[in-house]
Amino acid sequence: MKPYFRLPLLAVAIMSIAGLTAGLSATSATTADPVPSGELAPEPIHAETMEAIVDRLGNHYRQIPIDDTLASNMLDQYLKDLDSARAYFLASDIDSFQDYRTRIDDQIEDGKLTAGYSIFNRYQARVKERLNYVLALLDKGIDKLDLDDNESILIDRRAAPWAANVEESNNIWRQRLEDAVIAMRLDGDADEKISKRLHQRYSGQLKRLEQSTPEDVFQLYVNALAKIYDPHTSYFTPHNSENFNISMSRSLEGIGAVLQAEEEYTKVVRLVPGGPAAKAGQLSPADKIIGVGQGDDEIVNIIGWRLDEVVNLIRGPKGTRVTLEVIPSSAANDHRTRTISIERNRVVLEDQAAKSKILTVPNEKKELRIGVIDVPAFYLDFDAYHRGDPNYTSTTRDVAKLLMGLQEKGIDGLIIDLRDNGGGSLHEATQLVSLFTDRGPTVQVRDARGRVQIEPDQYPGMLYFGPMAVLVNRYSASASEIFAGAMQDYGRALILGDDTFGKGTVQTLIPLDHGQLKITQAKFYRVSGGSNQNQGIIPDIRMPYLVDKSEIGESALPNALPWDQIKPARYIRSTELQPFFGVLKQQHQKRIGKNPEFDYVADQLVMLEENKERLTLSLNEATRKKEKSEWEKRRLASENMLRKSRGEKPVANFQELQEQEEQRIAARQSGEEDTGPDPYLDESGAVMADLIYLLNTAKVVSADPVAPQS
Repeated sequence: MKPYFRLPLLAVAIMSIAGLTAGLSATSATTADPVPSGELAPEPIHAETMEAIVDRLGNHYRQIPIDDTLASNMLDQYLKDLDSARAYFLASDIDSFQDYRTRIDDQIEDGKLTAGYSIFNRYQARVKERLNYVLALLDKGIDKLDLDDNESILIDRRAAPWAANVEESNNIWRQRLEDAVIAMRLDGDADEKISKRLHQRYSGQLKRLEQSTPEDVFQLYVNALAKIYDPHTSYFTPHNSENFNISMSRSLEGIGAVLQAEEEYTKVVRLVPGGPAAKAGQLSPADKIIGVGQGDDEIVNIIGWRLDEVVNLIRGPKGTRVTLEVIPSSAANDHRTRTISIERNRVVLEDQAAKSKILTVPNEKKELRIGVIDVPAFYLDFDAYHRGDPNYTSTTRDVAKLLMGLQEKGIDGLIIDLRDNGGGSLHEATQLVSLFTDRGPTVQVRDARGRVQIEPDQYPGMLYFGPMAVLVNRYSASASEIFAGAMQDYGRALILGDDTFGKGTVQTLIPLDHGQLKITQAKFYRVSGGSNQNQGIIPDIRMPYLVDKSEIGESALPNALPWDQIKPARYIRSTELQPFFGVLKQQHQKRIGKNPEFDYVADQLVMLEENKERLTLSLNEATRKKEKSEWEKRRLASENMLRKSRGEKPVANFQELQEQEEQRIAARQSGEEDTGPDPYLDESGAVMADLIYLLNTAKVVSADPVAPQS
């Protein structure tokens, strides 16, 4: 089944995909400063590389002139990458950086990096001040903190004013410490353990900060420039280039996840379908990893570490275990953590094979048999394909075999399940389209110069002619969106589920003398002319998913390229399904309105939205304890309503609920298949039954010689 909280996209293994924004620092310079002020300074190779990068960015899909506007945006991005929570810099620091708003463009064109290193050095000094301050508070004892007053802390400081002075900055950090202590006490930790853990956390950040190198600063500064263009353009140092290349080899041993740096944390972006982390069911996208341990060894706090260092800790030989301390994405704050253990294994793309089954759906006259083909990724054995091996592995070949097998068994309709499919091979996406259409274009690709290339269906004929649906969710991306978009444009299939991710850009890896640059150079467009970018594929019939779209999806990424249109390609729609949408939506809404599984999702969405809208947290321990108790009661009531609808025994308290969740995870780790209900697939089957009935009725009417002709 597809659980509610599985959020993976295409990846091959743990890899670095974003600028390293964790745990770095800075100082300012005046107009007269010819070199950076502070401890760290660029090396000669960095100046040469910056000039080369600026030159290569001229080939980016988004043509941006190197001018004062770019300089201003780059300064804002760099400050955001360094201190997004506005917890380190003072307002006076920010004022002293303003001269760079009109100078950075001139500097980077000449390979000068004064702004980047001066700002970083000031940041580094401020971080040291703040961490030493909070460590001193811990040394006095957490019992000295006042947790009985009516003070509150701002949850999201991204738009807050910078601290006016050191006293105000210290106050922010005292509040942070009090928040951490309250949260950990509510999780049942004793004061001695809390003090030890927090001391390890802050001292570890301080130690890691002091190990920052000129190379770290260079990558961070260059990526502030790259992010101005789009979120998928990034620079890799030689060391991180090696990590990136290994991660793309399909033979890396690890846990099967993609990470990125976010503030001082390491955030899970997506999981590999079928990989160790996805199979274990403990780790989810948007979780934050704050500690890593090897086997039963002590967990090392990694807050503030560089992303490549975290990747190296998590990666390891097959059969060994890695222990992660994680802040769950659903946690009320950054101090509620859980510890999980995952056995490393070999992550191979070809292991993500398509599979099929038959779903039986009751109908007015007979029980319908709906074939379901689950496609977790668009995979292709490139090596075997290029050497001419006739038995090379591919998504299209596997789906074709499964489809013929289903048709031999007899099916009334078909569902292609692309939930959580983050893409893969463009070749396979276009080939899969050809199984369900007879000639015609499959996708359009527009480059930075405006030239459009149309990918054709190279194989005439169709392998399947019957009624069809494609099931997608927010984690269906890239190649999945190409396939779903083509099926929607041709009228070949109903699109069911949720808005897809919206990844409609093409990246190219450009080698440099020092590292490499990943740059966006093209954009995908549907045959109807609309881009897949940003907006994604909008389903014909929508189902509610427990997803925060402000956090997940292309539209949630800064500077994402916009949705737009080009001229449609020449194509012929095979079927007109739109006349049936009204009836199908009406029947769909009736069913999910009576379905406890979707009631549960709706209830969780309300709680998610309430949590999002909350601006502050109380720093009164008694108040927080009461709020936690009320939240657990609501969660328990929601879970028990769902259990009752399934005929399961309700749980007595929240602790029992957590214990049962741990048992479920342990069962998945031991290889047991999750046999729980899949309301999205069940509802898709019901929609297909409605569509088959409507299609058959329409055929009968159109065959009547006295029926009016349209």
